Amino acid sequence: MRRVTYSMGVSLDGYVVGPDGTFDWTAIDEEISRLVIDEIRDVGVHLLGRRLYETMLYWETADQDPSLDDSMREWAAIWNPLPKVVFSTTLSAVRGHARLATGSLAEEIHRLKAEPGEGDIAIGGATLAAEAAGAGLIDEYLMRVYPVLVGGGLPFFAHQGHRVDLELLESRRLVSGIVHLRYRVRRTST
Repeated sequence: MRRVTYSMGVSLDGYVVGPDGTFDWTAIDEEISRLVIDEIRDVGVHLLGRRLYETMLYWETADQDPSLDDSMREWAAIWNPLPKVVFSTTLSAVRGHARLATGSLAEEIHRLKAEPGEGDIAIGGATLAAEAAGAGLIDEYLMRVYPVLVGGGLPFFAHQGHRVDLELLESRRLVSGIVHLRYRVRRTST
């Protein structure tokens, strides 16, 4: 069965964006580029909220940007044909290999898990991930922990008032001081 993953850069104090709404501390270097390219190769469909979808529209034409380096061109070549499901109450249409969600997040995830298909079901964006986490739908958390304290903002982990036990699957310290962590949610059988 397909896994549901949530991957983001996060400050050491647990935020994906700071109190000012920026994430300029998540600079992409060659090592991070390789890491996110390797992650996206494992994805079969990507779920996005409206804000992230609109941010990622840049990649629809990124291959025309002469300043783009080879690794970002490689990422764009994988990202563009990747099927995407956009959750929005304000958009009436989406572009590229995206479609608007027709059901709730839980309904879409259950349907995608039941369908034959390769690759993970990736969730992009902390707000959408918070909803999935609250419903117990995330199987793995992938974090790139940046050595910065931003003091507030949008948290990586949703505080849903219940405990979630995790199992560390991978940890790697990058040259830049960023730490990559991969955790699996421990499911208890009842």
